[in-house]
Amino acid sequence: MANATVTSKGQVTIPKRILDHLRIEPGDLDDFIVDADGRVVVRAATADIGELKGLLRKKRRPVSLEEMDQAISRQHSPKS
Repeated sequence: MANATVTSKGQVTIPKRILDHLRIEPGDLDDFIVDADGRVVVRAATADIGELKGLLRKKRRPVSLEEMDQAISRQHSPKS
């Protein structure tokens, strides 16, 4: 078990062995998740490149300005 002290500003220094375990480096973003049991889970918010597979669509056809204008008009026109 690792311990940390909270400062008067609400800051906590995460122990080095925890940082190493989570592979957190200076400048990384971290997620704090409160689960249904009230436990707090800390995880590095960095994504492995493999996790990004399929995030973006393969191929999109270019859209003209006219098509964009038409789509905007359809969304903002009064419904009957």
